[in-house]
This record gives sequence, structure tokens and C-alpha cells, in this order.
Amino acid sequence: MKTAIVYLYDRLAGRLTEDENGFTFLYDPDFLASDGAEAVSLTLPLTDKPYHDTVLFPFFDGLIPEGWLLNIAEKSWKINQRDRMSLLLACCKDCIGAVSVVPEQDDKEEEREE
Repeated sequence: MKTAIVYLYDRLAGRLTEDENGFTFLYDPDFLASDGAEAVSLTLPLTDKPYHDTVLFPFFDGLIPEGWLLNIAEKSWKINQRDRMSLLLACCKDCIGAVSVVPEQDDKEEEREE
């Protein structure tokens, strides 16, 4: 199972996981209860219910680079282009826009360093 922490404007917004059944995105309860909470995407409105799908949600898939940048990522990290979650985890820690996706173990390491 692969797990990512999803941030919106540097605030923990939720978790994205991939397992043998597909993908799940769940907003963090503290994020939902906070003032000014907003959806990470129009296709993933705020809810306390998990989103499930057999393929990576289009919003997250759209964060993955394309073209020559994807080729560099694929060769540098030896990630198969069809392994969308691994590409997301490798490439989207500091992507353009308000959302960032961090592998869960990286997130825990950063907390220990602080």
C-alpha cells in the first residue's frame, strides 16, 4: 500500500492511498472542521466520506508531469509510466499550484527534524 499526505496551501488536507482495490482519498477531520476549509479540487468536494476509485483520480493524475519532464522522472527514478501513484509521489511534492503531495514517510521524517 502506498500512502500520500495531501496539502492545500501548506495545510494538511487529507490522505491519498493506493491498495489492491484501487485509490482512496479522505479529507482530514481537523481540516474539515477548520475555518476556511476548501476542496482540493472541484471534482473532490469537501466531505467526511472517503472517495474510492479503481484508477487515480483525474485531479491527482493531472498533477503528474507530461512529455520530456515525465521521461526524465521515469528514467531518473526508474518508475513505470503506468505506475501513476509512484510518479505522483516522486514528482508532486513541490508542484505548481496550491496542492502538494508528499509520501507519508517523508512527512513523518520532516516532523522529526522540526
